[in-house]
Amino acid sequence: MADRDIKEIVKEKYGKAALQVVAGGDASCCSGSACGERHAADPITSNLYSANETAALPADAVSASLGCGNPTALAELRAGEVVLDLGSGGGIDVLLSAQRVGPTGKAYGLDMTEEMLALARENQRRAHADNVEFLKGEIEAIPLPDSSVDVIISNCVINLSADKDRVFTEAFRVLRPGGRFAVSDVVVRGKVPDQIRESLEMWIGCVAGALEESEYRAKLARAGFEGVDLEPTRIYRAEDAKDFLRQDGSGIDLGAVDGKFMSAFVRARKPLGSGA
Repeated sequence: MADRDIKEIVKEKYGKAALQVVAGGDASCCSGSACGERHAADPITSNLYSANETAALPADAVSASLGCGNPTALAELRAGEVVLDLGSGGGIDVLLSAQRVGPTGKAYGLDMTEEMLALARENQRRAHADNVEFLKGEIEAIPLPDSSVDVIISNCVINLSADKDRVFTEAFRVLRPGGRFAVSDVVVRGKVPDQIRESLEMWIGCVAGALEESEYRAKLARAGFEGVDLEPTRIYRAEDAKDFLRQDGSGIDLGAVDGKFMSAFVRARKPLGSGA
């Protein structure tokens, strides 16, 4: 399937997720009864944020969260920094970042889905977050100048891109020398059955687009990053995976994915003295 077709289907899927939140529900990045109706049934998106973190946020920002980690808590953001969230969705990580960098800093959110951008901007208004700006665009072509950002975060979005090399190249470009790449993403350990890679439903559902661990490290290094580190935050067992893998007669062996998918926190740095 062409990269452009994948983008359009991702837009449609996440647009519907945003509308689901506006209608009073919780977003879901997969479809079908096996995925569960609420976040509590989702082994990837549930229980990522503490009550203290979400207490001051608009409810719709929390409901729209489709991440696989909490990069804002792990990235060690500092006052005055400029942060960019790739694939910001309903804005939960942007709003949390804005709190951490304070009024002298700034948090950008980048998303390609109109419905998610509208939801995020409404959440920004409700949160009275003046140091936030949401941008429309694609993570493969970031609409910011070279060397303009201190920290890049992302939450279960890079795995959805069909051109991850371009994502990493763009991330490197917009980071300032010494800038940090600190994302949560779904990562694979070892060989994955072809049925999963070929299933578009799994791609949209935050699974099939995931890179293998060593490939993730290699791609970041090729883009120019140093200090690449990958820390598992959740490892999914076959019992977890059955809620994601649609039991539609495709014959996927749940045992073949046991322990091979994980959420991970991925860190890297742009070297000091490097250009865009």
